[in-house]
Amino acid sequence: MYLSKLQKYILLECYFNSGKIYLLDNLIKFYSGKPPKNAKRIITKSLEKMVNKGLLSVVAKKTPHKLFIREIGLTKFGKKIAKEILESKQKLPLKIKGR
Repeated sequence: MYLSKLQKYILLECYFNSGKIYLLDNLIKFYSGKPPKNAKRIITKSLEKMVNKGLLSVVAKKTPHKLFIREIGLTKFGKKIAKEILESKQKLPLKIKGR
């Protein structure tokens, strides 16, 4: 299963915060420096995709135009994937000059 860097970040944040996140503002930290104008919308769309994959459970209020997320929690499958992400090898940012 392919997960973007943002989705991996969300999974790991939930995993380290005892499986729950209460504010979306905690996830905006993913963008180092100045976040984009529509950062909350990007994160919300990413959360919706992760719910469809069965990785997260969300407590939210949905209106016809907007989704108001109150709480994000990991499912058992999400915890399994988060552990796999932690155990996988990380790529080092090596730069080779002259080629």
